Amino acid sequence: MVELSKKLTSAVSKTVIKYGLIKPDDKIVVGLSGGKDSFTLLHLLNRIKRVAPYDFEILAVTIDYTDMGDYSHIEKHLAEHRIPYHIERTNILQRSEETIRENSSFCSYFSRMRRGNLYGVCKEKGYNKLALGHHLDDAAESFFMNMFNNGKLRSMAPIYKTEDGELEVIRPMIQIREHKTRECAKLNEFPILDEVCPAFLKPTKPPVERENIKKLLKELETDRKDLFDKLRTSFSNIQTESFSDLNFLK
Repeated sequence: MVELSKKLTSAVSKTVIKYGLIKPDDKIVVGLSGGKDSFTLLHLLNRIKRVAPYDFEILAVTIDYTDMGDYSHIEKHLAEHRIPYHIERTNILQRSEETIRENSSFCSYFSRMRRGNLYGVCKEKGYNKLALGHHLDDAAESFFMNMFNNGKLRSMAPIYKTEDGELEVIRPMIQIREHKTRECAKLNEFPILDEVCPAFLKPTKPPVERENIKKLLKELETDRKDLFDKLRTSFSNIQTESFSDLNFLK
């Protein structure tokens, strides 16, 4: 039996209810990279599925970048918990040599390719939603990276539709802290993959921008213990009229 704290389960359940992330008869693909976040998300949704007053389906999906990955330990784990599992075999790693744009980030490239393949699995198998394991730390880091690097006030929404409008992407853990998923994964000894991003297999300098933002937020949190509480509140309390965007000015 997976141990999930009441606070963690309650926080995610409240996010699901507040933003209407899961509806009766939804068919949800859960992106399972093999990391602590995706394992925690999968088991949280499996718990909610058992206690929800309505039915919905979940399917864990792993994108294999090399068409030869060994996921037998994950298959065994999910079989023990009776969670349906699909491995989508691809040759993304091989194709990256020819298709990645010059000076592009390998991490960004593989993220886009993984997302595209997950969309494809959803459509092929008739699933209407894709659940991703992003948390509040991810949202905060993306906010500052977009502001500092792209000059945009942009973060991560709890729910959005793909460009074609055929699929909804949900982030049930978007309001919880990363350390909660780390604690959950350690407590339950999830079969974590050592390397969940193939960018680590490339002979290139690893991306440092996100790490720099992580360090900055950690330093800020040293003086402001409520930093992430304030960020969580701010992301739900946007005063658009106080900015200079002509789309919002009266």
